Amino acid sequence: MTTLPQAPKSLADPAACEARRELLSAPHMAALTRYVEKLRAAGEGFVPDFDPLDGGVDARALFLLEKPGPMTDAEGTKRVGSGFISRDNDDPTAEAIFTFMDEAGWDRRETLLWNVMPWWNGRVKFDAAERRRGLATLGELRALLPRLETVVFVGGQAARAKPLVENWGVRILECAHPSARVRNLFPEKFARIPVVWKDARLGSKSNSGAEI
Repeated sequence: MTTLPQAPKSLADPAACEARRELLSAPHMAALTRYVEKLRAAGEGFVPDFDPLDGGVDARALFLLEKPGPMTDAEGTKRVGSGFISRDNDDPTAEAIFTFMDEAGWDRRETLLWNVMPWWNGRVKFDAAERRRGLATLGELRALLPRLETVVFVGGQAARAKPLVENWGVRILECAHPSARVRNLFPEKFARIPVVWKDARLGSKSNSGAEI
């Protein structure tokens, strides 16, 4: 796995995407790949795969964002995305995630990226009903992560899953979303993100994070 390209925006290369698809049946990924296939069958939209260069079922930290963006969509009509939820995607938010993970000192094999609403349906906006449908998918994911110790909610909408996750027996932290909008409008919150992620890595008992 470590010989494959790992850098911001490296999944702009179709060959890099294909190399990762070949890893989706690896032991640490097979159960998560089946989970994604089941979600796709529900017909809500395109559900990207987990990045096999991350921890898969061995991850001890789950970073829950809000909703995938268009650069995760391998079936996009305007611009084809990678097909993965990945810090290596070709978009500014993914690039920020890559940078902040590095600043926080995470080994990516200990982490997993996912979204409360796991599908991209062509719309950035969503309503309460869509959020509820997304929340309903998380219980099955928890069962696939036996080593999970920490969940980090990345963004205010993701944090709405907190009442559900509080029953998972894990440490919970919160931070702002690493989007360009947050960077421009709330630079203090944006700068705080890697601080929270480092706290998650160090295993602090504090549940405090950046204010949403």
